[in-house]
Amino acid sequence: MQIGLDSFVAAVPDSLTGQNVSPADRLAQLLEEITLADQVGLDVFGIGEHHRAEFLDSAPETLLAAAAVLTKNIRLASAVTVLSANDPVRVFQQFATIDLLSRGRAEIIVGRGSFIEAYPLFGYDLRDYDSLFASKLDLLLALRKDTRVYWSGKHRPPLHGQEVYPRPLQDPLPIWLGVGGTPASFERAGILGLPLMVAIIGGEPHRFRPLIDLYREAGRRAGHGPEKLRVGIHALGYVSESDAQAADEFFPGYARAFTEIGRERGWPPTTRGQFDALRGPSGALIVHDPEQAVEKVLHFSDALGGIDRLSFQMSIASLPHKKRLHAIELLGTKVAPVLRQHHTERRAATVRP
Repeated sequence: MQIGLDSFVAAVPDSLTGQNVSPADRLAQLLEEITLADQVGLDVFGIGEHHRAEFLDSAPETLLAAAAVLTKNIRLASAVTVLSANDPVRVFQQFATIDLLSRGRAEIIVGRGSFIEAYPLFGYDLRDYDSLFASKLDLLLALRKDTRVYWSGKHRPPLHGQEVYPRPLQDPLPIWLGVGGTPASFERAGILGLPLMVAIIGGEPHRFRPLIDLYREAGRRAGHGPEKLRVGIHALGYVSESDAQAADEFFPGYARAFTEIGRERGWPPTTRGQFDALRGPSGALIVHDPEQAVEKVLHFSDALGGIDRLSFQMSIASLPHKKRLHAIELLGTKVAPVLRQHHTERRAATVRP
């Protein structure tokens, strides 16, 4: 099982001290966090894409390119690329370049995004929400397959055999499909044989099992082997020395972020009781000490019929930089090795005569 981190590069005051840092300093912190994640042996670091005042990730490809030249082993991904509001040709070229800079460590996780600011910003009609994504995903996959591309679709001028460069080092360049809770999205990923990244930020993970089963069955019916039908989870999580410390440190920023989003979407303010319930054995939050974090990740995997990757999203809580660095160290030294050993032992047990 791969363990990683996702960041939205939150640019809001520190939730514990109230201190604010400049955008330049926050980006420098981000690169330090990615470098440490690489050094402690985490598998992947993803950067989101938003076009809002509270996040500094509107150009994730630029940030990933900077990380590519500072790191050696960690895989570098989007989390997610809002493909509906992007030009697939430019997306492919940018990630092919990151792949070359990193010597084969780039991944694209494409999705439609949970916010809608990108659509009017780049001149798209929100009523074309699904049509835009389906058409542009079709083009992105065509670009990955061939250098010379013949393609036509509804939302972009056709390509009549133009050659698209550069080509990535990896062949094929990994493309994951990032999904929320729409059955059609899970089924589409299975039919296409794309690995799946599921955002589980609330509720109970086991409720996603029917959708993941739908994905696997759609993939099987389309003729894709299980090695293609990988499942990753994007989860809100954080680790600290003790369970109580992790909760007390994570909650203030978590509550602020979700209460502010709730004002836009008609949700009530986030309470500590709701937060603590989500930290319970069957809840979606992985906010614990290292030992309990391991148990929670294993619960995710068992509840969903096995997962291949789990990425912790802790930037939403706008914690102090030193706290984030310490959490990264704990994930790399106390959480990921135990989960890898458990995965190895479980796999050996399944093939033992």
